[in-house]
Amino acid sequence: MKDLDNKDYGLIRVAAVTPRVYLADPVRNTAEIIRLAEEAATKEASVVVFPELCTTGYTCADLFSQKQLLDAAEKAVADIAGAALPAGMLVAVGAPVRCAGRLYNCAILIKGGKILGIVPKIYLPNHAEFYEARWFESGATVDKEIVYAGQTTRLSVRQLFSVGKAVIGVEICQDLWVPVPPCTYAALAGANLILNLSASNEALLKNDYRKQLVASTAARLFAGYVYCSCGYGESTTDLVWGGSSLICESSALLAENERFLRTSSAIYADVDVERLDTLRAKTPNFKDAVSRRADAYSIVAGGDAFPTDFSRCLLRKVEAHPFVPQGAELAARCKEILDIQVLGLCTRLEHIGCKKAVIGISGGLDSTLALLVSVLAFDKLGLDRKGVIGITMPGFGTSSRTKSNAEVLMEKLGITSRQISIVPSVTQHLGDIGHSLDNHDTTYENAQARERTQILMDVAGQEGGIVVGTGDLSELALGWCTYNGDHMSMYGVNASVPKTLVRALVAFAASEHFDGAQDVLSDIVDTPISPELLPTAADGSIAQVTEDLVGPYELHDFFLYNIMRWGYTPEKVLFLAKKAFAGIYGEDVIAKWLKTFCKRFFSQQFKRSCMPDGPKVGSVSLSPRGDWRMPSDAYSSIWM
Repeated sequence: MKDLDNKDYGLIRVAAVTPRVYLADPVRNTAEIIRLAEEAATKEASVVVFPELCTTGYTCADLFSQKQLLDAAEKAVADIAGAALPAGMLVAVGAPVRCAGRLYNCAILIKGGKILGIVPKIYLPNHAEFYEARWFESGATVDKEIVYAGQTTRLSVRQLFSVGKAVIGVEICQDLWVPVPPCTYAALAGANLILNLSASNEALLKNDYRKQLVASTAARLFAGYVYCSCGYGESTTDLVWGGSSLICESSALLAENERFLRTSSAIYADVDVERLDTLRAKTPNFKDAVSRRADAYSIVAGGDAFPTDFSRCLLRKVEAHPFVPQGAELAARCKEILDIQVLGLCTRLEHIGCKKAVIGISGGLDSTLALLVSVLAFDKLGLDRKGVIGITMPGFGTSSRTKSNAEVLMEKLGITSRQISIVPSVTQHLGDIGHSLDNHDTTYENAQARERTQILMDVAGQEGGIVVGTGDLSELALGWCTYNGDHMSMYGVNASVPKTLVRALVAFAASEHFDGAQDVLSDIVDTPISPELLPTAADGSIAQVTEDLVGPYELHDFFLYNIMRWGYTPEKVLFLAKKAFAGIYGEDVIAKWLKTFCKRFFSQQFKRSCMPDGPKVGSVSLSPRGDWRMPSDAYSSIWM
């Protein structure tokens, strides 16, 4: 096994640090900033963000016109740059900066003892609460090389800073609250991580809006966003500063500071810039939005990031079941997906003037979900449930448990129920082609699957109906279906629903829509997943368990989500899976089934190239007409 240690996996550790403020005392502020930066180094952070004007305090008011304070702030920056901080760590601090007789509210970026650049604030508040324009100038047009804190550097908003794989854009407080904030142009110029040095006071309901603003901005830009605001020690003459700090990655809130503390505090998070870059590449409209102004940005090379040991300590939660959220969100997700599936089937039935739906009912999860969706669609259309024709087709491997559950479920739902055994027809067919019934190979299994599909298609022709497909997204990814057998239908309602979510949807539908069938639906949820194509055990129970053959579906759905949604390499997927399934599966087991997934995903594309129509329900879909277009002859070598 290849060594996976000491890699960044496209991650960068960031920190938002709120120091206890000593108003108009840069000496004490500097000592606290350096202490907190050193503490962040022990946490292996690569980017450490401090609040707006943290070297002096934000609420100094007319003291900003005093040379004594400005000189002390400049010396503070020099002292921070001269501190013995790790070369791989970038520190962003706020300070007032003089240039050509004007004063700017600035973010100063320091790394390895060097001031990489100074970014001024553009939008200055000038209203009842704040009077920044009384002391500062907007930095919208300034672009100068200056000497500050003993170093020659550039003062301009049109600069970005690279640290490792992160490209960093900077804005200051009010810059975010305008219709088109500077971070928009920075992101279009390539910034995937935005830093906001802020001084945002507290007011009733303001924190909720601030969180929405930061999260929505990060989502709109497909960026990481580090928002750091000042706290205790600022003047409370008229306002209170709670130290609100947030770290977002796209729409996800990774970390949030506890407000109203009387001490310094810090939050940390690992931002996946590789994921963000993938999202941008997959979103054509993002690329289309690149403006002429974005071309004016230059990138200051900041060198390598801190060598954070993510294998030892990862500060982000890795969801083992990314398709299945936890808590209250699960019910909302299930309702939304069922609504999409039902409306999709309604539209197809109504468009073709069809009042009959034929479904093969096995007593398993997939066919159960397809049946429930069909019944709900008929209810929505005001059609008689008897128009849903459920057919059980017992074969050589049908267990008494699944057969009984299928029959009971159809009865309780009030649909038309038929039973057609495939044993005689498959026995004759295998005899016709000279295949022994004792040879339980792929031909033996596929003959059963194709016979069932033929029955469904022919009954649909008799009834003037359509065959509703039952196969799910996980089976399509693995090619775990028989070509022109269960692979085929006239509308596949489960085509973009992964196996781990199917179980949740059936359980949700049972509780929300089908109270009278709860007992049988609960048993179906608990039944082992099986195609039931091999003879049953001596006691009539299921002998062929899918997950023993192809691997755990929870692993395959994890692989599917992270490879298809984010474009992660198998190496990164293995790293994340080890975190997500620690204590459940060992690394060798995960690696074994990951190889299986990659091999099958490539070799089975030909089945997906001609898959039937079906509604897209989530962010991952394998439809060849939209989301996933792949040659059937691609090699999997580099993924193995």
